[in-house]
Amino acid sequence: MNRQNFKKALIVAHDLLMTGVAIVATFAVRFEGPLLQERLGDMPVFLPPYIVFAGVVYWVFHLYRSKWRFASLPDLFNIFRASTVLALSLLVIDYVLLSPQFFGAFFFGKITIALYWLIQMFLLGGPRLAFRYVKYARSRHTLDRDTNTPTLLLGRGSDIEVILRAIETGTVKKMRPKGVLSYRPDDLGQAIRGVPVLGNFNDLDQVVQDFQERGEPIRRIVATPSALVPEANPDMLLARARRLGLPLVRVTSLGEGMRNAELAPLEIEDLLLRPTVQIDRQRLENFIRGKRVLVTGGGGSIGSEICTRVVAFGASDLMIVESSEPSLYHILENPTLLSSDTHVDGVIADVRDRVRVQEVMNEFRPDVVFHAAALKHVHYLERNWMEGIKTNVFGSVNVADAAVEAGASEIVIVSTDKAIDPVSMLGATKRLAEMYGQALDAEFMGRNGATRIIAVRFGNVLGSVGSVVPKFKAQIARGGPLTVTHPDMVRYFMTTREAADLVLTSASHADQDRIRVESTNGEERASVYVLKMGQPVRIYDLAERMIRLAGYEPGEDIEILVTGARAGERLHEILFAREEPRAEIGIDGVMAAKPIFADRAQVDEWLKALSRAVKDGDRAAADRVFEDAIPEFKRRKLSLQPAVPAEPARLASN
Repeated sequence: MNRQNFKKALIVAHDLLMTGVAIVATFAVRFEGPLLQERLGDMPVFLPPYIVFAGVVYWVFHLYRSKWRFASLPDLFNIFRASTVLALSLLVIDYVLLSPQFFGAFFFGKITIALYWLIQMFLLGGPRLAFRYVKYARSRHTLDRDTNTPTLLLGRGSDIEVILRAIETGTVKKMRPKGVLSYRPDDLGQAIRGVPVLGNFNDLDQVVQDFQERGEPIRRIVATPSALVPEANPDMLLARARRLGLPLVRVTSLGEGMRNAELAPLEIEDLLLRPTVQIDRQRLENFIRGKRVLVTGGGGSIGSEICTRVVAFGASDLMIVESSEPSLYHILENPTLLSSDTHVDGVIADVRDRVRVQEVMNEFRPDVVFHAAALKHVHYLERNWMEGIKTNVFGSVNVADAAVEAGASEIVIVSTDKAIDPVSMLGATKRLAEMYGQALDAEFMGRNGATRIIAVRFGNVLGSVGSVVPKFKAQIARGGPLTVTHPDMVRYFMTTREAADLVLTSASHADQDRIRVESTNGEERASVYVLKMGQPVRIYDLAERMIRLAGYEPGEDIEILVTGARAGERLHEILFAREEPRAEIGIDGVMAAKPIFADRAQVDEWLKALSRAVKDGDRAAADRVFEDAIPEFKRRKLSLQPAVPAEPARLASN
């Protein structure tokens, strides 16, 4: 028996013992003399089955799902419900089964049952609260004794209470909360778990100065999620923290005891998006737990985040396929992967090597495959078009074929919003990879337990290699200028966490469709998934805001230079093709479309022609294949063309 199960067994034994003690104590308080002796004499007959019944009631009301150190109002309410059920059971036993008509007197009586209810509540709830208080007292003593970082907490009262409890229980370490700042007027003048609310966010400078003058300088600021909502003006908060030279840390999630929370430095990109889409953690845990997962391109921006999320949701085995040795080393040394219960391994392999991919798949035998390996930079693929076709098209074909052969249940092809009405080699190669996957998926339709192949389209991912935000940050660090290719360019944005969770959520939905295969057909189920990303962001406005978040003024301190659009770029991104029928999948934050594809034979003909074009180095022949397969590609010449670089633009402040 491991330590966790041993502790749970002790708690169960405690509760059952307290049940027997409650019955005996009730009789001892209520009766005396012969009446007491008579009832105590019946205990060997009555008490054992009653204790067994009580154990079942405690299990039903979840008394063993939370640890005593996290005992809270929901736990006390469960104790209240369990004690009430037990008391009502005694009432039924006493007044129906053991009524005076059979035995001439009540064994308990109403007053005795009410007294038992009170004693049972006390004996179950009291030790839990006492244990939590002891832990609380010890944590306060530790906070006062140890060298912990003096910290200001920012956010509304309910969020602050959660993080304070996490500090008290040791879930969050190395922090000594000295005060709270809240943007809500109702919180002012209050104290939360003994920590005073010292003002609102506008008082940050003064509060920090007051602690400095008292010889207790603040060393860290922690922002809860409520501190980063638009009405809290987080832009001002970040600017002030940087001016004060204090590290600003954000809490990525809040939960009971913050057991699933993470602390991370607050970066500019954390403030650039709409509120992130909340995912159904339980859904993803149910889907991933215990499965064997393979991720191609696992060392890249998206692939590495998929790996950490797969581990977080309880995969049994994770195989990372990566063509770059440094990238593979980096992801395999990720602390999240190293500290997990998942068996993690990695191999060096190029998805363009069909034999090697088949060897890896057949040896590992994955349940789920996430294909994130790709070449993704528009302007590079315009010049190196053959490499784009080899990796994005034939690499995807190799992965899909090998995964099907190895018996994978789901294959997810990571695609891009540039695959719709493509005007670039990146978009065309990704769209043809989608079409191959859809053709395979349709071919398998109707086969019980057959592999599902879907695609997931991303917008621009904040923080990914080559994305605009890291580029702007580096340009700001150099003092500018920030380079924007076109003043009217707009893009959708999402975080790497959102991107990875979208991939997993889409795979879970595809898995449900595969299970329901007998009640669906190829024209009804979704094959392409996209995150609901709200309104696209104007890149010019993004540049201005990032300059201001860094503490500068655009056009005065740092210039914005319009350089002219590059080949393959377009002004506006779209998420679905005009002819793609939408599919309602019932998942908040996720949209889907039904497939539009040619049959497998036609797709194979295009692939053969594309292979000949690559072999001959014939760009025109390759373009003709894409134009035949993707009619919208013919309109690429009407898309945005590279513009003549403009002079630096001095911008008026908003």
